[in-house]
Amino acid sequence: MLETMAHEHSLTAILPCNDLRASAAFYARLGFSVEGDHGDYLILGDGKGGDLHLTKAVEGWLIPGKNPFGLYLYCENVDELATALGPLVLHQPENKPWGMYEFALSDPDETLVRVGWPTRLRAGR
Repeated sequence: MLETMAHEHSLTAILPCNDLRASAAFYARLGFSVEGDHGDYLILGDGKGGDLHLTKAVEGWLIPGKNPFGLYLYCENVDELATALGPLVLHQPENKPWGMYEFALSDPDETLVRVGWPTRLRAGR
């Protein structure tokens, strides 16, 4: 995987999950597919440079309603993705004071996932 990367460097989140298959199915709805399956460790990619590693959580790490983890997915098609995700979306897309047009949802382990794009780049929409 790294040998095919065109970037000088990259940062990938390693996300603990209680149910790897449920999490992989959730992230598939955001455009990610399993590129590597190592039992308790899955490597996901979206084919556009986005990578996410899912690992089996150590017992007691993820407490419902108290998950401290969060992810941010940058993508241009914010509205289309929010519509496709329907009832999973916690907050509909809107312009935020920090200059992003975004929405939020939670994955199966209640990880906060924000999906957005810079408002200034949406000026023509």
